[in-house]
Amino acid sequence: MIPIQHTVDTPYMVGPVHCYSGEHDGELVLFDTGPPTDTGRAFLQDNLDLCRLRHVLVSHCHIDHYGQSAWLAATSGATIYLPYRDVQKIIHHDERMRRMYELLAGMGFGRDYLEKLSQAFRRGGLLPPVPEQYLIAERDLPAYLGISVLPCPGHSQSDLVYHGDDWAITGDTLLRGIFQSPLLDIDLESGGRFNNYRAYCDSIVKLAGLQGKTILPGHRQSIDSVDSAISFYITKALQRVLQLKPHIGRNSVAGIIEQVFPEMKDPFHVYLKSSEIIFMQDFLENPEPLRASLEQAGLFARVEEGYHAAVGT
Repeated sequence: MIPIQHTVDTPYMVGPVHCYSGEHDGELVLFDTGPPTDTGRAFLQDNLDLCRLRHVLVSHCHIDHYGQSAWLAATSGATIYLPYRDVQKIIHHDERMRRMYELLAGMGFGRDYLEKLSQAFRRGGLLPPVPEQYLIAERDLPAYLGISVLPCPGHSQSDLVYHGDDWAITGDTLLRGIFQSPLLDIDLESGGRFNNYRAYCDSIVKLAGLQGKTILPGHRQSIDSVDSAISFYITKALQRVLQLKPHIGRNSVAGIIEQVFPEMKDPFHVYLKSSEIIFMQDFLENPEPLRASLEQAGLFARVEEGYHAAVGT
């Protein structure tokens, strides 16, 4: 199977998104779906033979990657494969959102902001319609397809990379020239906050192992070098740590945003920035896991100067 890229416009700030299709013994396989828009739906109808679509593999359930899943299942009868942790979010949606708002309230956000964020989430920004039936990608993907599933949480807790012998479809885990916001979320297995920092440290080694494969990302251009993409992300993260370090630990997360980013008013953008600040707090409290992962991946020398500047060593 050699996946073919399809680029779909979205109305979101991330811009166009890539889906990929391939065939195995006449069975059409689609990786990600694009957004739940009329334009996105028309694109799939015009560019794919939906009568032959048998499998839809989702990298993570963000609206631009997952939004057409329910429609595709109803239209084509294809089997939808979702990440395990996203299925947990679907099943425990109300509990997750209640805990999310409690978490944000503990970070200094007031009732007015939480209500605005709740309205933004209810408009469909977090979870588009769910297919009536779906399977778990990590557990239920048929072996005969020859597709491996690699959990690489960091951007979200559910990120999956699908790969074959010489290619890898990476969703939002490897993007050229983008610092992916590590999204604040609830870990429904532990009941506490999901630690995106530790998760991303663990994922660095897995992602570095994709070096040599053709990387098929969820946005923008293809990735020339896995090592360069990881190094770019870490470099940007460390630069932002330096910017925010004087404020971290002295103010609440809400207070940092109000002081450093007073022009930021959109509730979802504030949520993204809060996620980033928490990621950086976790790093500053325990920077060693990042160093250890980068050393294991052979990448620490590329970011060593920025690491020591951020840590203060």
